Amino acid sequence: MKIGITCYPSLGGSGVVATELGKLLAERGHQVHFISSSMPFRMGKFHPNVFYHEVEVNQYDVFKYPPYDLTLANRMAQVAKTEKLDILHVHYAVPHALCAFLAKQMVGDQLKIVTTLHGTDITVLGYDPTLSDLIRFGIEKSDVVTAVSQDLINETYQSLQVDKPIERIYNFVDKRRYVRKDVAEVKKMFAPNGEKLLMHISNFRPVKRIRDVIDVFRLVQREHPTRLLLIGEGPDTAIARQMLKEYGLENEACFLGKQEDVAEVLSMADVMLLPSEKESFGLVALEAMACGVPVVATNVGGLPEVIVDGETGFLCELGDVEGLAEKTVKLLKDEALYERFARTGVERSCKTFCHETITTQYEELYEKLLGEH
Repeated sequence: MKIGITCYPSLGGSGVVATELGKLLAERGHQVHFISSSMPFRMGKFHPNVFYHEVEVNQYDVFKYPPYDLTLANRMAQVAKTEKLDILHVHYAVPHALCAFLAKQMVGDQLKIVTTLHGTDITVLGYDPTLSDLIRFGIEKSDVVTAVSQDLINETYQSLQVDKPIERIYNFVDKRRYVRKDVAEVKKMFAPNGEKLLMHISNFRPVKRIRDVIDVFRLVQREHPTRLLLIGEGPDTAIARQMLKEYGLENEACFLGKQEDVAEVLSMADVMLLPSEKESFGLVALEAMACGVPVVATNVGGLPEVIVDGETGFLCELGDVEGLAEKTVKLLKDEALYERFARTGVERSCKTFCHETITTQYEELYEKLLGEH
């Protein structure tokens, strides 16, 4: 098959999954064409059967804002024609599904559109009355729609009242890459006295509740020697720094910024903290589990579909900082419990969210769609 993929190329779960899926499909002999504004974040080295087509937005004085959406749609159509694409698989309804629909009108009905919903396009934009009709239109005009969790499917039906069937296909981890690595020497740099390492990875937006991360760390510090590693950056990075300073913990935490080799970074962690206000899936939680790191998170969105409470991690109610801290300390102090959680997390990630299984699900979806044509 010849498959076009469009995603947001920067750091984020949807772009990561879209890029990894493209590489896995290419490994199986499919021809994969990425169509985006820049090279996807996780593209990495050269991959046979993978091609990249940049979307260049021309600057015209008549336009107050460069027409990226129209340029993307036109680029999709160009690539679909020249490369004879069978499918455009777009990640996020806005603007990608809409652009794909316009490209299909230019190319013809032989081009099929698969739209995968990842979260923000529904959980935030879907409630915006200025955009909801447009999002609903993009979903309805797609040939097939998938979502990364059952919770997201339910919310899509609730917020947009769409009639389109939505198929659940979970996010995944490549079990060849996401394994616990021997990073003992590197870990000593951050925990020189054998302290336990708490970790948080996100884009530091308010929805990730960075304040809760710092408050949990402060409470855990009272009970057990720990240090905090913060991975990523965003608008609330400054808040985290200020809170650590106010608590006198600025020397007990380290900001590592954006990191590409997430598996190696995760291998240093003892517990992953994810006190988010909303997570449609929680890819970071899955990546942590795959690396043998228990997750302490909030019981929101799709996280209960990833984390089994009391088996691979702990789930607490939103804003329950004391509960999150208590569960974290429990894991750090009970070695047998910790080892059981770590082992079960690895087993669950390899079984339920295996890259081979999920890639096959997408392949079968494509084949069924093209077979109906």
